[in-house]
Amino acid sequence: MNNKSTIFSILILLILFLSSSSATGLTGQTEENNYDQLIQLFKDWRNFERPPLLNGAPDYTSKTFQQRWPKFQLLQNRLNAIDTSGWAIHEKVDWEIVWAEMNGYDFNHHILKPWVRDPAFYKSVWNHRSDVPAHEGPTHHMTTEIWTYTFPLSPPEKKRLLNDLRIITPLNEQAKRNLTGNAKDLWIAGIRTIQQQSADLKEFKNHSGIREHRDIVNAINLAISSTDQLAVWLANKSSSKTGPSGIGKENYSWYLQNVHLVPLTWEDEVLLLKRELARAWSSLKLEEHRNRHLPQLKAADSPDAYDALAEKSAQSLMAFLEQNDIVTVKEYFEPALRVHLGRFVPEDRRNFFWITAHHDPRPLYSHFYHWFELARMDIEPHKSEVRRGPLLYNIFDSRNEGVATAVEEMFMQAGLYDDHPRVKEIVYIMIAQRAARGLGSLYAHANEMTMTEAGGIHSEYTPRGWMKTEKELLIFEQHLYLRQPGYGTSYITGKYLAEKSLAEFARIKELNKKEFQLKEFFDHLNSMGNIPISLGSWEMTGIR
Repeated sequence: MNNKSTIFSILILLILFLSSSSATGLTGQTEENNYDQLIQLFKDWRNFERPPLLNGAPDYTSKTFQQRWPKFQLLQNRLNAIDTSGWAIHEKVDWEIVWAEMNGYDFNHHILKPWVRDPAFYKSVWNHRSDVPAHEGPTHHMTTEIWTYTFPLSPPEKKRLLNDLRIITPLNEQAKRNLTGNAKDLWIAGIRTIQQQSADLKEFKNHSGIREHRDIVNAINLAISSTDQLAVWLANKSSSKTGPSGIGKENYSWYLQNVHLVPLTWEDEVLLLKRELARAWSSLKLEEHRNRHLPQLKAADSPDAYDALAEKSAQSLMAFLEQNDIVTVKEYFEPALRVHLGRFVPEDRRNFFWITAHHDPRPLYSHFYHWFELARMDIEPHKSEVRRGPLLYNIFDSRNEGVATAVEEMFMQAGLYDDHPRVKEIVYIMIAQRAARGLGSLYAHANEMTMTEAGGIHSEYTPRGWMKTEKELLIFEQHLYLRQPGYGTSYITGKYLAEKSLAEFARIKELNKKEFQLKEFFDHLNSMGNIPISLGSWEMTGIR
């Protein structure tokens, strides 16, 4: 070979090497297997996940699901073909989020089938924003979110509202064809949900910003008529519903681990919730003994008394968080909290949470860490497109409900109630209530109890009889937890996982002879977005 040929060959090899290096990139990812590919897949997946329309409403018919299944499998195959080796942990976390969402679609398609088994799935009208990233429980894709409208309506908003309302009638008609399931408890409780929608629509029709729009009033009347007809249809069918509503232990455990990414089984959760229930009761009694010479907490007995208590409590919580280096307090924290301070409720109409709030609302306001998180999602959206909005299928529950529950006790242990020790009793009462209701939901999903029997545990094992005063909350919560596996337990299991994450974070600091700072832990947790605690802990500590 002459010199010219040798030089030419070397140049060709160099060009090939540089091309290969360019495709691979600094992280060793190939052009076919880079993070951008995951983001494109995520967009394709989310576009697919929204069903096509049938008569203007989302199409949940069996035929359409079957026709779309091969396309879903192609999306799954694309995800599984991505090679994440060499990726940073936060990128691998995003891959797992997409994986979990696809598992959720698979599970809903084959097991949960809310459009077949759960009449409440067809609820369309929502007056209020949820305190978590999306509505709790299975929800259809084109709901009417009344809370998003400002009155008087602008022309574009009026058009949007009319379009929302016009979906309700065809969806209700579709529900009568799709609801072929035999889940007795879900069916019976779902009738109440549909009836309540009719009542909400009637109330909305009388809103001062609605009455002058005849076309909107007509659309609401059609929606009311359609909703009433669906409720009657459900009631007429109810006597034929005889089957269980729970998904069974094996399905429940698979769902926990592969969709909500909670590394526990049904049996693990039973043990954990029993432990927390016993711990909460015993801690309550020890706290009561310790405080036996102190005056009892007195509930606010007038609007003025409640407003004064709420104001004092909000100031106390916000000052505590900032002055004690608990978390970086953003400028939007306090406004987000103040919208939800509540108002006086007559004693005979208070549910469990407002009983606690009328004694001292700080434990409940601690749980309202929720609203800080939603404000952050609105004002400081996460840089990752995968995490920017709500995760599907309530996959966020261990993070949002778990952390909100965990901080009730964490803030207490950090000194929030040093000025008023009896408030600690409320914290333990709230833990017991959540453990009891979650335990009941586990037995209901195992089909070892009916929804009513599960509610019995919820009611009987909540201290001071505070779940016996107002039955609507009891029915609402047990119905929700039967509809959404894992949600009823997520408060306590998520709390456990948050505590475990804090412990591991602190242990690593100690091993590396670095100072543990609570503020650093919470700021890091907040920076990762509303993702399952198990993934957040992995990203925070590097330990799987």
